[in-house]
Amino acid sequence: MKFTAVTRKAQGTGASRRLRRAEKLPGIVYGGKVAATPIELDHNEIFHALRKEKFHASILEMVLDGKSERVLLRSFQMHPYKPQVLHIDFQRISADEQIRMNVPLHFVGEEKSPAITIDKTNVNHALTELLVSCLPDQLPEFITVDLSGLTVDKPVHVSDLVLPEGVTPVLKPEEDPLLSLLKKASLTKLLPFRLTPFLLQQKNPLRKAQKRLNLISFRLLKMYAAEICGVFFYP
Repeated sequence: MKFTAVTRKAQGTGASRRLRRAEKLPGIVYGGKVAATPIELDHNEIFHALRKEKFHASILEMVLDGKSERVLLRSFQMHPYKPQVLHIDFQRISADEQIRMNVPLHFVGEEKSPAITIDKTNVNHALTELLVSCLPDQLPEFITVDLSGLTVDKPVHVSDLVLPEGVTPVLKPEEDPLLSLLKKASLTKLLPFRLTPFLLQQKNPLRKAQKRLNLISFRLLKMYAAEICGVFFYP
C-alpha cells in the first residue's frame, strides 16, 4: 500500500492541534541509519487505510517529500470518542535486516472438521494473530490456518502451521500455544442451575428454556424499571 507524507516543521502540542484542525495527521518515522523524522499526513487517507487489515501487517510504501521509503506501521493513537486519528508511528526497514511483526491468522475449513460435524463441539480461536520473524520481502499478509482436520483428540498448535519459507514464529523455548480451543456444547452448562432439573424433565427442553428465560428477563426488566421510577419520582 502506498501513501504520501511531508516533513513536519512545526512541533509541539499547539502545532499538532492546528494540524488536526486542518485535517492533517501528525506522525513520526524512525529506524534505519536516518534520524527520526516528524511527518504530517492526510488524515482521511490514513483513517480509511487503518480499516484495512493489510495496512497493519504488510510492508508499506511511504512517499516522503517525493522520495519513496519502505516502512511498517508500528502504532497509532485514536481519539477516545471521535472518529479521529491523533498520532501515528512508522518504522523504516532494510531489505537485509530481520523484522518482527504480528501477522493475522485466517481460519478456514472449520465447518467441515470432525470436531464440528461429528463431535458437535464449539470452536474458539485462542489466537487471532501470530508474532513472526522474517526478512521484509518474506513477510506474509496473513497466515492461513486449516481446521478441516480438527478433532477433539488433536487440537491445532502453532507447530502445526505451514509457514512460508523464511518465516518463523517468535516463541519462548518449548512453547507451543494452542490456536483453537474445543468446548462440548451442553444443555446443563447453557442454562441457569435452578432451571436445569425442571427443563430436563420436559419433552422439548429448549423451547421450555426459552419461555422460562423470557419470563425471567421480563421480571428483571420490570423490577429495574420500578427501581428507576423510584429514583426519579421518590427521592
